[in-house]
Amino acid sequence: MKIAQIAPLYESVPPALYGGTERVVAHLTDALVDLGHEVTLFAAGGSSTTATLVESRDQPLRLDQSPLKSDMASHLTMLYELRRRADEFDVLHFHVDLLHFPFFADIAHKTLTTLHGRLDMKDLADAYLRWNRFELVSISQHQRLPLPFANWRSTIHHGLSSSAYRLKRRPGEYLAFLGRISPEKRPDRAIAIAIAAGLPLKIAAKVDAADREYFDRAIQPLLAHPLIEFIGEIGDHEKSEFLGNARALLFPIDWPEPFGLVMIEAMACGTPVIAWPCGSVPEVIDHGLTGFIVSSEHSAVAAVHAVLELDRARIRDVFEQRFSATVMARHYLQLYGQLAGGHHPLDSLKATA
Repeated sequence: MKIAQIAPLYESVPPALYGGTERVVAHLTDALVDLGHEVTLFAAGGSSTTATLVESRDQPLRLDQSPLKSDMASHLTMLYELRRRADEFDVLHFHVDLLHFPFFADIAHKTLTTLHGRLDMKDLADAYLRWNRFELVSISQHQRLPLPFANWRSTIHHGLSSSAYRLKRRPGEYLAFLGRISPEKRPDRAIAIAIAAGLPLKIAAKVDAADREYFDRAIQPLLAHPLIEFIGEIGDHEKSEFLGNARALLFPIDWPEPFGLVMIEAMACGTPVIAWPCGSVPEVIDHGLTGFIVSSEHSAVAAVHAVLELDRARIRDVFEQRFSATVMARHYLQLYGQLAGGHHPLDSLKATA
């Protein structure tokens, strides 16, 4: 099958440092190639893939130091080139939210759109009602709640390459926080849990310009505590050591998380997750098996000690069974086959979504 994967241009595929959507696209693309399909990846320059790469911009937008640049113009240029070449592919798989809808409406039947972000925003409902022929994939059931009427084809959880993460059978003596510093990610809560538990906390996270004031005001003063270490952003090559050597990953979020890729990154290393029951968390974490779902700092501290009883090899097994890139790719291939074969009824996969 000839498949086009269309990634956002904000990061390379995979990202050099932080980045969720582009990382998932990277693992999906390579898994599809491994399964014998002809895949073309439209992405930013600097991307690395086993597929055929079409560099749609010379470098990722986030790493471009140009004082003036247009993310809209770069994405439209990529979509123009893809539209010109659309007949070359059996399926066009978009990961750019709904930006492509006006330009591909006449061939919506050969497209699939995975939505990676939150959907509880003003204006989205009208747009998804207007362009309702595009078939959509959610990354969790919870993500769908603001748009229950949308043209959902299936829910497919994210997956990652099994070879990119190594199982660490013995827990370390620190807690980990990985991702992004922002109010909804609650690094302050993670710090409070670690201090109450009397364990070191290592924070590997980026600070966006939009969150700099929050970091300086609310988080920076907390970093003076001797148990807290702020590392900053880390790349994929550092994650197995960082996550695998941790006793647990703290995921104390306070927002409707669409998926939470870091949870399965930890599971791939055998590291249990302690998380709040927001968004997708109950769909990803098996309470008492791959971690604990808690609702207070007190219960989180108790979970910090309880995770020592969990089987880290079993956590890795759950990752392999549910969240590997191959599992994800096979789910998508089922949808691609139906699209390429001209079968568009929603009932079969919606019944199991």
